[in-house]
Amino acid sequence: MNCTERLVALFGSQAEVARAFQLDRAVVHNWVKSGYVPARWASEVERVTQGRIAAIDIVNEASAKNPVRVKSRPDDAQFGFSAEDPMSQYAPSKRIHSFHPPQRTLMGPGPTEIHPRVLTTMSQPAIGYLDPVFVEMMEELKSLLRYVYQTKNALTFPVSGPGSVGMEYCFVNMVVPGDKVIVCQNGVFGGRMVENVIRSGGTPVLVEDKWGEPIDVQKLEDTLKANKDAKIVAFVHAETSTGAQSDAKEISRIAHKYGAMVIMDAVTSLGGTAVKLDEWEIDAAYSASQKCLSCTPGLSPVSFNERVVQHVQNRKDRIRSWFMDMNLLLGYWGATTRTYHHTAPTNSLFALHEALVLIREEGLENSWARHQRHHVALKAGLEAMGLKYLVAEGHQLPQMNAVLCPQGVNEEEVRKRLLSEFGIEIGAGLGPLKGKIWRFGLMGYSCRPDNVMLCLSALGSVLEDMGYAVHVGDAEAAAHGAYAQMHAKDAARKKRAA
Repeated sequence: MNCTERLVALFGSQAEVARAFQLDRAVVHNWVKSGYVPARWASEVERVTQGRIAAIDIVNEASAKNPVRVKSRPDDAQFGFSAEDPMSQYAPSKRIHSFHPPQRTLMGPGPTEIHPRVLTTMSQPAIGYLDPVFVEMMEELKSLLRYVYQTKNALTFPVSGPGSVGMEYCFVNMVVPGDKVIVCQNGVFGGRMVENVIRSGGTPVLVEDKWGEPIDVQKLEDTLKANKDAKIVAFVHAETSTGAQSDAKEISRIAHKYGAMVIMDAVTSLGGTAVKLDEWEIDAAYSASQKCLSCTPGLSPVSFNERVVQHVQNRKDRIRSWFMDMNLLLGYWGATTRTYHHTAPTNSLFALHEALVLIREEGLENSWARHQRHHVALKAGLEAMGLKYLVAEGHQLPQMNAVLCPQGVNEEEVRKRLLSEFGIEIGAGLGPLKGKIWRFGLMGYSCRPDNVMLCLSALGSVLEDMGYAVHVGDAEAAAHGAYAQMHAKDAARKKRAA
């Protein structure tokens, strides 16, 4: 019995398999007809079947049924060129095969694992970026982004480029040369904001806090009092380098009290913890597709309120970047017009659309709650090993867990062994935290109980092998206990509400 037959036997029918995987029946029918499940669905099959069909079975069967066929060549052949061919001098010196990345469990600061539905959507046929069907999809994409950003901002769309491009997009449009900009820095990415201010011709004024601590709102207000001509306050909501979350609502309130506009970095927070642009009165925000949105890297969702749009349109000078000039992109992402600006990464946008559909189906608050739930379990397990968090309890990001490396343990060696022996990727410390912390990401599709338990088990095994005093099994037991307590509380809450 092949894996597709086992799936049908488990769920009772092709229709029930399609329902369990949230797929069209035609897709499942094609699996049955071809006799195998595509390898990209391996981890999802194992999750949905609760391990009754192992991911490795899917991968092995798919590889056997549909092997990658590369034309056989001698080892010394250079892509069909003879040694005398004048073009052979530019050919690679070794034989290069098709690239197939290994299966990893991504639990670092990003990118995250990608849901099979998103991967499938990304592999659909390419269409033109001015095709009416694509234009319709763009409008849906904007409405889905407004949902995750909790905003009615008309100018909400994905910039073609990573989160760093979204950051630069905000600064290059909003900072007029000579403007004073207050930047709150409590980690790596606040420092990048400073660099953007300088390159945009502005004058940065720093509000610095210790790495691992949230932004001190009183310190910010004192700085604004001393710099009442400041035009903009910029801050990182969820500092990826430390796992600390700051009070965005209060920062925005104080900035507006002194007449400054607000730029918020929501790269790691969007989709994983509460982001409410309209309620918090955030003027401009940017994020990234590869974190809690759980999509392929390369897109940066941004959102601007009408105050920012008017500010940019009223500028007398020319925006310092042609590609990121908001005035030009207004016509590209407008509701009624679609003028050519650049070749949009169509298939990546298909993928983002599907990733946002998944969040809409789950429910935004449920997504926030899922990240918190698995953070609580992971934290219980890590603390049962004797590990301590960098960030204090009330300011910890559920999706980015920064944990202090125990004294005497080789931080880099632990990461290397997790990757080589278990296929698990976690992040290292940056800047002054290099060699001092590990960063465990629980973002998007990677934020699952099986990843939590695998990570704890693998980490415990590696640490024990390296001589660290840890009792293997204690961490898993603590995590299971945390899950049980949360389930009990949820059940009691539902009973009271009934």
